Parts: sequence; C-alpha cells; structure tokens
Amino acid sequence: MLRTLSIRDFVIVDAIELEFSPGFSVFTGETGAGKSILIDALALALGGRGDASVVREGAAKADITAEFSSSAELDAWLAENEFSNEDGGALLRRVIDNAGRSKAFINGIAATATQLRELGEQLVDIHGQHAHQSLLKTDAQRVLLDNQAGLQDEVKAVAAAYKAWRALARQREEFETNAKNVLLERERLEWQVGELEKLAVKPGEWTDISNEHSRLSHAASLIEGAQEALSLISEADTPMLSQLSSLNTRIGKLVDLDAGLQPVLDALEPARIQLQEAVYALNDYLSRVELDPARLREVEVRLENIHSASRKFHVAADDLPQELETLSGQLKQLADASDLDALRAQEEKLKAAYTSAAQKLTKARSKAAKALGDAVTAAMQDLSMSGGKFAIALQPCEAASYGLEQIEFMVAGHAGTTPRPLAKVASGGELARIALAISVITSSATATPTLIFDEVDSGIGGGVAEVVGRLLRRLGQDRQVLCVTHLPQVASQANQHFQVSKQNNKGKTASSIAALDSNARVEEIARMLGGLEITATTRTHARELLAN
Repeated sequence: MLRTLSIRDFVIVDAIELEFSPGFSVFTGETGAGKSILIDALALALGGRGDASVVREGAAKADITAEFSSSAELDAWLAENEFSNEDGGALLRRVIDNAGRSKAFINGIAATATQLRELGEQLVDIHGQHAHQSLLKTDAQRVLLDNQAGLQDEVKAVAAAYKAWRALARQREEFETNAKNVLLERERLEWQVGELEKLAVKPGEWTDISNEHSRLSHAASLIEGAQEALSLISEADTPMLSQLSSLNTRIGKLVDLDAGLQPVLDALEPARIQLQEAVYALNDYLSRVELDPARLREVEVRLENIHSASRKFHVAADDLPQELETLSGQLKQLADASDLDALRAQEEKLKAAYTSAAQKLTKARSKAAKALGDAVTAAMQDLSMSGGKFAIALQPCEAASYGLEQIEFMVAGHAGTTPRPLAKVASGGELARIALAISVITSSATATPTLIFDEVDSGIGGGVAEVVGRLLRRLGQDRQVLCVTHLPQVASQANQHFQVSKQNNKGKTASSIAALDSNARVEEIARMLGGLEITATTRTHARELLAN
C-alpha cells in the first residue's frame, strides 16, 4: 500500500509530506483548493506524462516521491528488474525540471518512465476523471473477468497451445519458402553434431582430466614430498612417531605417580594415533602415484582437443555435453521439418488442440460475464443510475494467445439507452461510479493494493452518497482506498481524513494539506454540510454522520 507521498514545487504545491494508513481515506476542501492535484502528482510518480507546466512558478523543478510497503509481488518485480533494497518495499521518485526534462528513480536507482508505469500498474489503480484507468483498457477488462472467474489455469493452457501451434506454423512456412536454406542449416548441424559426438566429452570430464593432468605433470614433486614426509614421521633415525610413542610411555609411568599428568597423556595419545594414520595414508598414496609419461601425453592431447572444441563452438569446456544435446535437438527438429506432409499434419493437430482449449475458455467466460454483468447492474441501481445496465460483450476475433474473443465492458447509463463501450462513456461521474461498483464486486480478484477514486460523488447526493461512502469503506477493509470527495456523507465514512486548503501569500497561491483529528473532522464535515456559515445545528449533524 501507499505509505508516504512527498510533493515539492508541483503546480501550486510548495512542499507537502503525507503519511497514509490502511483502510479508507478521504481528501476534502473548497473547490479549487487543489485536491485533484494530489492525484495528478501521484500519477506522475507512477510514470504518467508530465512537462514543464507542472513545475511551480519560480521553482527549478517539481519533485514527487511515493513510498510503498513491501509485498511478495512487489519484491519479486523489484528483484527481477534489479531494483531491490535491503529494507523491502519501493520508493518511486519523479523529477521534472522547468525545461521539461524528466528523471525517474526506483529505490534510488535510475529508471525509465516505462518501468515506473509497469510497476505503478501493480501498485495503484486510479478511477475517476483522470488518466491511469485500467478499466478502460480491453486487455485489463479481459484479465479482470478471467481473474474474477478463476480462469487463470485455462488462460495459461490456451496461451501454451497457441504458442506451440504458431511455432510449428512458422517452422512449416519457413520450410516452404526457404527449403534450400533449411537443408544447408541441416548439413551444418550434422557436421557440428558429428564433431561433438566424435569427441564424446562426458559431463564433468573437463574438471576430472584437468585434475589428472595437474597430478601427472607434478608426479615427481608429489612422490618426493610424500616420501620425505613418510621418512620424517616413521623411517628416519629418530622418527617422529617413535619419539612420540616413547614420550607417551614415559608420561604413562609418571601418571601412576601423579594423576595430574593424565590430561597431558590424553592429549598426546590422539596425536600418536593421527601420525600413525598419516603413515598408512602416505604409504597408500605412494603405492598409487607413479611417473607415467605416456599417460601424461594422452591427457595433454585430450585437454587440447577439448579446449580446441570449446573455442570452435564458443562455449565453456564444461558446457560441451550440453551443446551437443542442444544441437542434436535442433537437428532432429530440422529432420522432422523435412517431411512437409508430416509437418502439416502436426500443425493441424496443434491447431485443433488450441481451438478446443479456446472454445472451453469462451464458454467459461460467457458464464462469468453474465454473472458479473448482473452484479454490477444491481450495484448501479443504488448509485444514482436507476435503469442503467452493465454487460460484458465477448467480441469474436482472430485466434490469439488469449483466446477467440475480445472482452469489452458495455454500459447503458439510463433505462432505454443503448449499451456502449465503457471507454466511450462521456460522463466522468458515471464512469467513476461504475468503476466503483466493479471494484467493490471484484476486489477479491484484483491484486492492486491501492485504489483511488477522484470525485466519485459527481452528480449524486443524499441517500446515494451514503451508499457510496459505505461501499468505499467496505472496499477499504480489503484494500487501501483514497478518495477525493465533495460529499459529507462520503467523507464521514473514512478512517482517515485530510483537508486540502489554499492560501494566498504575497500574491502567490499555495495549496496545503493537513490530517484532521476528531474535532477538526467535525468542523470540516459541518463546513461541507452548511457552507461558509457553520452553526450549532450543522455541527450536531456532522457529529451524527461521524457517529454513524
């Protein structure tokens, strides 16, 4: 979730530092105070478009930083893209100077705006009259429907079947149009496989033969050193083992006179045993090591042949067995491809497998689309869209990795109107409320931890506003929810309340934000209820709303 947001020199904001909590938070304030500027700033930190116009007048640059807490999905993305830090979580920063130049950072490491957007789509979903609305994208609509219906395994099966079918189709097309090159490639692979099969390098052989070469080339030194060690320990005029044995005997007799010497005897006896073990090991080693010039020459030739093949095939010597396996697989594939009739038959088989999997997915999507459409339609009736209807259309399309249809969300805002694609709904307020209904219903299916609603109360009031507030609070039980609102019925439902205000200082306008305590919330809710003149009655009403 979003933990902190720092904004400096952005539009009419001088400097703001905000800390956020889980649950449902609201931003309220007079019209034009700069509530939506916060959303714009966060969108910029998430990779949105920006230019010099966002820099506060007279400032050198706008600087926005958003900190997000750690999660398994976030940490995995950061690790994959080499943005991880020791503390976990993500710190996204965007800087735009007054010449329009932009810089982006993730955990202090330079990043691209594209990387910010990719990460931002996993962290925040902004609904309202601004950009970054994933529900308007057909791909996102399809993913949402599939996740809601639990069709992830079916989607993966269709994608895998499509990939296998199209790969074979491309192979067949290449063979048909470029048969001569295919044959030349086959001859090249046959020569390479033959070379490696003749060399017959075994897994781990390079390490083994390198060790053997080192031993054979230094055999004389090894024998001399081992014999010298054996002589010192057991074969010299006064060998170490003999001296230690005599010493043990003497100390043993002294122990009979004074038991205080027992620890000394206990320490010396293991040393004698270890020296005796060393004698056995040295004798065994010397029985096996011998000067063998003929074997040394064989090993040197083998090393040179393997090293030469390593250079020729541009792989490490240890990887030659794997290279043979890879090239043999490619050769087999080309050999199979030479039989065009067999290739076409296999292609048809794979196409039929894809079609079967895709049709099964279509059937499941149709069932899920109706259920989700009915649920969102029911929610719309409580959101000042009486008679409105939400439906999910499955538009047939050419075979693709995601199936045989495009998913499109369709909406009729009022009774008697023709459903149109959600992306073409003209009213920002309607779009925001529909997005709210979808988000609440599908909250268990989306992985986005933070949801933002910008002015979802447009065009509603009274009991509907209270419904919206309850829906947002309910959504905040599973996700972090931030909302810009004008309605006291919505604001009173929040777990955390921020007030946005605008001041004029020496002819310059600046926006500021403050987190409200319980008393300040009463005053702000009362202002929203009664306007400029706050009376005891409006304060009482405000307390009632907050109490409920």
